[in-house]
Amino acid sequence: MLKGPFLSKNFIGSTEIYENSKIVLMGLPYDCTCTNRAGTRFGPQAIRLESVGIETYSVFFDKDIEDIAFYDVGDLEYPFGNAKKALDITKKNVLQIYNDNKKLLGVGGEHLITLASVEAVLEKFDNVALIQFDAHTDLRDEYLGEELTHSGVVKKIADLIGFQNIAQIGLRSGEKAEFDLVREHKTLKTKKEELDKFKNKNIFLTIDLDVLDPSLMSGVGTPEAGGLTYLELMDWLLYLKNFNIIGADIMELAPDIDTTKTSTATAAKLVREVLCLL
Repeated sequence: MLKGPFLSKNFIGSTEIYENSKIVLMGLPYDCTCTNRAGTRFGPQAIRLESVGIETYSVFFDKDIEDIAFYDVGDLEYPFGNAKKALDITKKNVLQIYNDNKKLLGVGGEHLITLASVEAVLEKFDNVALIQFDAHTDLRDEYLGEELTHSGVVKKIADLIGFQNIAQIGLRSGEKAEFDLVREHKTLKTKKEELDKFKNKNIFLTIDLDVLDPSLMSGVGTPEAGGLTYLELMDWLLYLKNFNIIGADIMELAPDIDTTKTSTATAAKLVREVLCLL
């Protein structure tokens, strides 16, 4: 029998036993409604591979993810071209995670899949809010005649939990009608203190990596100039450390677009930080 040692196929620091975990890292490799540059289906595996090159210790949170009981369950298997079935598969598995009294950290994959994660959370929790870091509003009712797309995921979630339970950070792109909704419902937050009203909420955190400036995060489907720096994003996340974050996802890495792998390395480090936040 081969003795190894062999490199792990899991994200660095993952426990080997699901039952002992408090957080489940799940790959969500679906990108069939991408409206610009595809390839986010390859994000979860690329992040795992890149994680070998990062430290398990977070300077920001003063935590080591080896001390956090998280389990990397691997990637879900999705059918190509069937968004409804992909959402159903995701919801079923995310619901099982919460039935097992664990938290989700999803890694995508396109942003549409966040809808299924929130739907699962809503079967277990009341008083749910969404905090979204994103360059785009994601508030379209449809795109090219399709209702289920990553460009409308937050609108679908708002229909479930109400705009009063939505906070959006980093927005800088969208149609006028979308920004009309943003202004009407005051969902755009530019100061951390504006999130304080969500302290009594059960919060699902969703991070579209294009919230970061493309000078750092070029490996996304729709890069938008004028984004946050990594340190600015970390300031927001550190502010949330005393909030009740019940689950999270990190979406939209298209690793093959950025051949320097800077985007993938940044995404892997962000996974580490969100694990500490959960």
